[in-house]
Amino acid sequence: MCSGRVDLEFILRAFSNGMDGVFVGGCRLGECNYSTEGNYDALNTVLLAKKILEYKGINPQRLGIGFMSSGEGNIFVEKMNAFRNEVKNIGPLGDAEGLERRQLKDELRSIARFVPYIKLVLREKLGKHLTDESEYDSFFSVSEVDELLTNVPSYYIDPEKCQACMICQRRCPVDAIDGGKNKIHIIDQDLCIRCGTCLEVCPTKFGAVREIRGEPVPAAISEEERTIVRKSKKDNATLQKEEK
Repeated sequence: MCSGRVDLEFILRAFSNGMDGVFVGGCRLGECNYSTEGNYDALNTVLLAKKILEYKGINPQRLGIGFMSSGEGNIFVEKMNAFRNEVKNIGPLGDAEGLERRQLKDELRSIARFVPYIKLVLREKLGKHLTDESEYDSFFSVSEVDELLTNVPSYYIDPEKCQACMICQRRCPVDAIDGGKNKIHIIDQDLCIRCGTCLEVCPTKFGAVREIRGEPVPAAISEEERTIVRKSKKDNATLQKEEK
């Protein structure tokens, strides 16, 4: 019901599926029926998405946004006709930009995986209400997107510190962590969305999760090495007695 529901991932997915243009329509700014004023969120999301498209060499004019009331059908028709004509003049996605469609699809889907991370880093800017249209184009920059996407963190669970408490596994929003009782946890890097939840919830007394930037993630240990053998209190007492 609200344009604020239009997620950045939806836009990237549409283009990765081969859409030549995407238009987001919302109610007039300042006239939202909800206290959250989601149309400002939609505006910021579109402005960011435009810079991401530009960063990937895609004409940002393929993405449009317009604001109107439900009773302004004439304005809706005008905006849609203008947008359709603009996209038609640009031409088919990829062909007009000189980009191979398959590669374009894979790259956009790769970026879509990191949407939770992107929204986490830019949450303050994405929550601002822009009231001056002159700010739109400069609110986000291609260099900002480049810095963001080339410095994406990875997360790794140190097998020497993991105690298989299963807290990170339970809290992972995309089930990217494999583990279990008495089983050292590992993160599936292909499924991980870099949200940092595992780092936040790992008990400080263990400190098993590491954030890694600018270097490869260590290879996961073998299945045979993942079993944790716990010593009972009786075993510990016997060991201490023998040491004495």
